[in-house]
Amino acid sequence: MRHTRDVLKRLVPALAVALAVSACTTDTSGLYGEDLFEAACAHCHRSDLTGDVGPALGPGSNATTLADDQIVGVIRVGPGAMTSFGDRFTDEQLASLVTFIRERQSP
Repeated sequence: MRHTRDVLKRLVPALAVALAVSACTTDTSGLYGEDLFEAACAHCHRSDLTGDVGPALGPGSNATTLADDQIVGVIRVGPGAMTSFGDRFTDEQLASLVTFIRERQSP
């Protein structure tokens, strides 16, 4: 039992990194809003924004208290274990991601 827990403790972070890397290698050019979220964000935040490896972004989450420019900053910088997307997305793509998230946060 202890061996299984030790293996899982090493496996879970490795899977999180693998998911983040797969998000980084997905071609997102020409994608906006929900399509961009699905390709680059849903791996960690889930399609319904309830969170998984990454935190929840939907209604009632801490993300609802962030300003739009803070969300853009988080996407660009990738704090903590989150992938840094840097300048990988255009300003229009970032705006479409924020719009998508805000629409999903509304009841």
